[in-house]
Amino acid sequence: MEDIKWLEVTVDTPRAGLEALCARLTGNGVNGFSIEDEEDFKQFLEQNRQYWDYVDEELLERMRGVCRVKFYVTDDAHGRAQLVQWMEGVDLPYSTAVLGENDWAHSWQKYYKPMAVGERLWIVPEWERGQEMPQGKVPVYLNPGLTFGTGSHSSTRLCLMGLEEYTVPGQPVLDLGCGSGILSIAALNLGASAAVAVDIDPKAADVAYENAALNGIGKDRYTVRAGDVLSDKALAAELGRQRYPLVLANIVADVIIPLSAKAGDYLTEDGVFLCSGIIDTRAGEVQAALERNGLKVFRRREEKGWVSLAARKG
Repeated sequence: MEDIKWLEVTVDTPRAGLEALCARLTGNGVNGFSIEDEEDFKQFLEQNRQYWDYVDEELLERMRGVCRVKFYVTDDAHGRAQLVQWMEGVDLPYSTAVLGENDWAHSWQKYYKPMAVGERLWIVPEWERGQEMPQGKVPVYLNPGLTFGTGSHSSTRLCLMGLEEYTVPGQPVLDLGCGSGILSIAALNLGASAAVAVDIDPKAADVAYENAALNGIGKDRYTVRAGDVLSDKALAAELGRQRYPLVLANIVADVIIPLSAKAGDYLTEDGVFLCSGIIDTRAGEVQAALERNGLKVFRRREEKGWVSLAARKG
């Protein structure tokens, strides 16, 4: 079957004219478009400050002054005629870029290859299943197309390295801020008896369960909950009914700091609280909070400006 080609159409507009442009395109029959807008981007960042420590400067620069609308037509006579119809009455500059069918769904796969982490873990995209694996490695199968963490970011890699040391075979693990589930799934593959995972994003449960299924892990060993342990007292109490030899938190400093006051409630007496997602300039602040709350840091790892800390009850 011949590869379908698409045109990505980008219309630039002053922000004051955005609403009118969207109304015109809708009236002309455009049945779907996306908006890139610097002000919305800034508002999103401001409203979600508790979930990030660092925004890439290149991304900020790319969004500077941006206000544009994007939509798609097929790159053929029909699509170009449709483009003329959809742009009727729109007196604004626009540009087009050709995309292939594979550009939508498959081309990104070339960027994800099996990846060694630490001494034992081998992170494998699910479409690479069946490829030869180095001897002695423990595979963790993931679908990187599911938008959450894939193990390539330094903060996740640091946490995975810690998992190799602190996962206790035959004992459970608690993963706070699980995202794709990569950490708790890796712990299960390393021998943990069961894992409970929590994330504030309700979509995370479906993603984590799907990735768990890729690893042959069912709900008899893996439980994922949506909620915020910092604000949901019922959820915090439910999690506190059990003690864990390993509690994970790959989040950001502004969440780990208040979480440090609760982490001890979930730990066994000699359990490890392994936290990551900390930019190096805030590591001292996080360590101070941990120690204020009775957790003594005994191991620090660093990679590319990111830090993970391992702590026990002091």
